[in-house]
Amino acid sequence: MAKLKWGMIGGGEGSQIGPAHRLGSGLDGLFEFTAGALDHRPEVGREYGQRLGLGEDRAYGNWQEMLAGEKTREDRIDLVTVATPNSTHFEITKSFLEGGFHVLCEKPMTMTVEEGEEIVKISRKTGNICAVNYGYTGYSLVRHMRAMVARGDIGKVRLVKAEFSHGHHADATDADNPRVRWRYDSAQAGVSAQFADCGIHAMHMASFVTGQEVTILSADCVSCLPSRVLEDDAMVNFRMDGGTVGRLWTSSVAIGRQHGLTIQVFGEIGGLRWAQEQPNQLYYMPLNERLQVIERGEGDLSPEADMSSRVTVGHAEGMPLAFANIYKDLSEAINAKKEGREMDPAANLYPRAEDGLRSMAAVFAVADSGKKDGEWTDARPPMFR
Repeated sequence: MAKLKWGMIGGGEGSQIGPAHRLGSGLDGLFEFTAGALDHRPEVGREYGQRLGLGEDRAYGNWQEMLAGEKTREDRIDLVTVATPNSTHFEITKSFLEGGFHVLCEKPMTMTVEEGEEIVKISRKTGNICAVNYGYTGYSLVRHMRAMVARGDIGKVRLVKAEFSHGHHADATDADNPRVRWRYDSAQAGVSAQFADCGIHAMHMASFVTGQEVTILSADCVSCLPSRVLEDDAMVNFRMDGGTVGRLWTSSVAIGRQHGLTIQVFGEIGGLRWAQEQPNQLYYMPLNERLQVIERGEGDLSPEADMSSRVTVGHAEGMPLAFANIYKDLSEAINAKKEGREMDPAANLYPRAEDGLRSMAAVFAVADSGKKDGEWTDARPPMFR
């Protein structure tokens, strides 16, 4: 099978996220890095693209130039990843979807619920894939956790608890650092800071693992550093459409926490716990039995886990490999479209535009509830009510 052609917008030299995407997209030999507009400075982007191996004619100066150039080529890219500042996601994603391309957009997919609904409608109308990079759902044992819940291993889910809390913005003397300050400035970040940045990963993870969607929520949002306009800590209670109760804590001032993404699911006959900083172990406690530790890569796991694991048991698989599983899913989805067949259900796990839309609706619901002393608020986008 020929490699699919892949392009990237943003993710230039020094980017935090760019290398993870380039590693993930190329890891399984399914995509070839073919085109890019990697920097907001045209010449810098062109030069860096060529250093990474792009041809001179496909190392573009900006995304508009890349869209125009790729649309006219017979060997055009199959998928483009959008890894630019948040406020640009909507325009770029919309333009490439309408131009006939499949898109993987970094989160948040848009800055407003209305923009999110428009992206969902365009993706559905054109038939072009719009995926959103909730990359942590690519971990093998997260996918096994989802499979265990779906097949009833822990019974009906009663409660899900999700966290994404770190302490990297806790230093008050760092408050004026431009790399930190913009995140808490409503003029640049929108209506939410910490929840929009990290909390939506935890909330999406809760939906991904349980197979349920958030319907209503109640939020307590605080700025522990008084100089901040937007929240640096939030506690969110929520209810899901399958009856599950949800608890979510997200913070950027939790000194001693590094990454802090964890998910726990408690059912009628068992419980599960997974932490992103120890991703190769899933803890399973059946009712009235002993704790079991499930290891990534061991035998008798689910097809979803087996398909998303590459190295033998006992060897670590990290974040770029989780990203690689999102790209692996997308390769299967794109090839299935090309060949007019159904895709492998064990690979049909990539986050959709609908997930990006639900996350944006939750961001606005959290912001609204937080201003109203935790008033319960509808967390669904209007088109899904």
